[in-house]
Amino acid sequence: MLSYQHAYHAGNFADVHKHVALYTLLQSLHRKDSAITLVDTHAGRGVYELADKASQKNGEYRNGVVPLWEQRDAIAADSPLGEWIGRLATLQGGATLRRYPGSPWWFADLQRKQDQLSLFELHPAEHQALEADALSAPGKRQQRLHADGLEGLRKMLPVDTPRLCVLIDPSYEVKTEYKDVAKALRHIVRKARHAVVVIWYPLLAARRHERLLDSLRQSGIPKLWNSELRLGQDADEYGMYGSGLVILNPPWQLDQRLNETFKTVAKRLGGGASHRSGWLTGEAP
Repeated sequence: MLSYQHAYHAGNFADVHKHVALYTLLQSLHRKDSAITLVDTHAGRGVYELADKASQKNGEYRNGVVPLWEQRDAIAADSPLGEWIGRLATLQGGATLRRYPGSPWWFADLQRKQDQLSLFELHPAEHQALEADALSAPGKRQQRLHADGLEGLRKMLPVDTPRLCVLIDPSYEVKTEYKDVAKALRHIVRKARHAVVVIWYPLLAARRHERLLDSLRQSGIPKLWNSELRLGQDADEYGMYGSGLVILNPPWQLDQRLNETFKTVAKRLGGGASHRSGWLTGEAP
């Protein structure tokens, strides 16, 4: 939706949930040398300045990335969460948390020379900001497209690399996006059945995400793993009380690694935060 700007939410607990999963997933995929087409359907900006007015308005990062940053010395550096924080630290230029990277930065940071990266962003101002972000590196193939990401992905399939990894995380401000996401996943599976896909969704009082999950359960698509990070507070009419992920074809043991990692995240967030996970369809590979 063209009114949505992620700067107001950058670095919140849902971003942590999504980006720790993305980082850990890409690290797992890199165990094989074969090239990957990387696609971010709703990219947003590469980097968000936490001192900007938009980030300061709601200050959501203070209950998301900040508790983890402040407790980083107590988190094992060689754990998935510790490694993620270590990469986050490279963006700060010091001990103060000043910037939070969006998914384009995480994709680009882990992109190898044999991989291809496509970043879709439909919002004109956000796409302009994405274009200005310094994400490129010599020898890396990247494109930043001012276009609808789900439609753009549909036109890309099948891809010309052995593997495909997609992140789908719309704002869901339009009710039909839940249906659109389920439809997009079915199309991806038809064109590239071994694709690895991460779908993010919000947990809101209206509980529209349950329709998405029910649709995916009934789709017949195998190997769908589900993760939900919930805050301790009760849902209200407008607020997001949790963050959800569905991962298609997670690499071997990724579900176990992420489950343990998000238990640690919930503990560090405090306030009664919790994590639950399980298989929507299929079982552990």
